[in-house]
Amino acid sequence: MISEVVMPQMGADMEEGTIIRWLKQEGDAVERGEIIAEIETDKANVEIESFESGVFRKALANEGDTVDVGTIIAIVASPDEDISRYEGMTVAAKPATAQQDGSPPAATAPPVEAEPPPRPIAPARTDGRVRASPVARKLAQERGLDLAQVQGTGPDGRIVRRDVEAAAEQPASGAPVSTEVVGMSRMRQTIARRMSQSKREAPHYYITMEIDMTEAQRARGQLKEVFQQEYRVSVNDLIVKATAMALARHPMFNSWFVEGEIRRHEAINVCVAIALEDGLIAPAILDCGGKSLAQIAEASRSLAERAKSGSLKPDEYSGGTFTVSNLGMFGVETLIAIIQPPQSAILGVGAVREVPVVREGVVAIAELMQVALSADH
Repeated sequence: MISEVVMPQMGADMEEGTIIRWLKQEGDAVERGEIIAEIETDKANVEIESFESGVFRKALANEGDTVDVGTIIAIVASPDEDISRYEGMTVAAKPATAQQDGSPPAATAPPVEAEPPPRPIAPARTDGRVRASPVARKLAQERGLDLAQVQGTGPDGRIVRRDVEAAAEQPASGAPVSTEVVGMSRMRQTIARRMSQSKREAPHYYITMEIDMTEAQRARGQLKEVFQQEYRVSVNDLIVKATAMALARHPMFNSWFVEGEIRRHEAINVCVAIALEDGLIAPAILDCGGKSLAQIAEASRSLAERAKSGSLKPDEYSGGTFTVSNLGMFGVETLIAIIQPPQSAILGVGAVREVPVVREGVVAIAELMQVALSADH
């Protein structure tokens, strides 16, 4: 059976993706569920799995190509199947420097003095081919750098974001001082566009509450003593578990608003905010309603590690039904968050603080936490 591998859509607003690398070569055996490629989206790097077993017969797009969602990029089939209709088929790749929404580059503020000309940073490459990530190409264009003069430190000498940033920090001899242009990665462009859209289109309303976490903190200490290092339960794990229980009781908050319809989900997939170098993402801990506190703690650690290494699964990337954004670890007392479309609500969480409270006429010390629910009216 011939299986067409297409550029997946991970998120309602994803329009295109870039192939970072093929993990299979033509002629390699492929098992169902095996990872065959790594792609770069506007939020993170994601691995693509094969939906069928067979042989990796043909790649229709090259590494570094940016193609539209739904485009066929590879063929998996049995060794004797006729795939002649795909022979000669190539994918029309988009320029790597194009913005995610297809619009021309945004205008930048005029410099105080003229920008210096492109300057050499490192010895030019001699293999005749400049290998660079789309983000690196975009930054180089914005900062007037010649990629052929930048030394890559990525896989196989590939130029990545940090290489361009390092090159841009080396001033040219005698160059005039000018206004710095800070390039936005495709991830940050998408975050800006989606959050602006959410604030424009979703009539946010906000509910704040102070939660007494004294007993919850005591329970955390008891769990730490019982399980030692096997299960390290964080405050955020407790919040995710409590959120899943609340969503089971109030399922309208476990929904999406898409094309004028409310789509209520049976599965409770709680997204948690994770900061990456290129921006903030919120992948989902799947099936929180069916997980114990220990399982949520383990899933949360795994999710953070894989998000930073670029190995999220498509469902974790696009299947979230509610989001928790916690800045308590930075000492922030109150966070009013913006809803992540197409979800209906998001919970902003602040730090747990020791404060004096009055209980039955007596002043006592309690551990309190501020939370704020932002919801779509």
